[in-house]
Amino acid sequence: MGLTDWLQRCRLVAILRGVRPDEAVDIAAALDAAGIAIVEVPLNSPDPLDSIARIAARFGDRMLVGAGTVRSAAQVDAIADVAGRLIVTPHAADAVVRQAKARGLLACPGCFTPTEAFAMLDAGADGLKLFPAEAASPAVLRSLRAVLPAGTAMLPVGGIDASNLAPWHAAGAAGFGIGSSIYKPGDKPDTVRQKAAQLQAALAACG
Repeated sequence: MGLTDWLQRCRLVAILRGVRPDEAVDIAAALDAAGIAIVEVPLNSPDPLDSIARIAARFGDRMLVGAGTVRSAAQVDAIADVAGRLIVTPHAADAVVRQAKARGLLACPGCFTPTEAFAMLDAGADGLKLFPAEAASPAVLRSLRAVLPAGTAMLPVGGIDASNLAPWHAAGAAGFGIGSSIYKPGDKPDTVRQKAAQLQAALAACG
C-alpha cells in the first residue's frame, strides 16, 4: 500500500521517541487497540532498530512501521534490513529519499518552504512532513497546498495534540505526526491507549 492508503486507514502517526525495545511491542499493541496504523521509532531512541524489528515482526501485517530522524542513506539500509517500511526525516534530505525509494520504502521527508517541498517531491517523496509545525500555522499549510501538486499528502508535525487538530485538518492536512501527546518515555500501555483514544476522538470530531 502507498502512504495515502495507510493515511486513509488512520491519519495519526505515532512517534515513539525514547521507546525501549523491551516495551516497544506492548506500546505498539496499545496503539493497535486504539486503531493507530502507522508507527515511527526515531533513531535517537534507545536501540531503535531493535524496537522497529520487534514491532514489525508482531504487527507488520497491519501496521506501517518505520523510523524517524533518519539522516543518511546508510541508515535507510539498516532500517530496511529490519523490515522497517517508512522513512521520516526532520529535514529536506534528497539522498535519504532517493535511497528509501531505491529500497522500496515509503518516504516522508521534512520540509518547511516551497523550495524544500518541491525538491523532496522531485526526489520521489510519498508525502511531506511540515516541520516544525509550531513555527508555521494552518494558513501556511493551506498556502503550500495551493501550489503543490493536487493530492500531495502533507503532515504537520510538532506541537500537534487533540486541542489543535481541527484547524490543521480544515487546512487540508492528510495526517498528523504525534509525539508526546501520544507517547513519552515512561508512559505505560494503558496511558498510551487513552491518549490515542482522545486523539482519535478529536480527529473524528473534525468530520
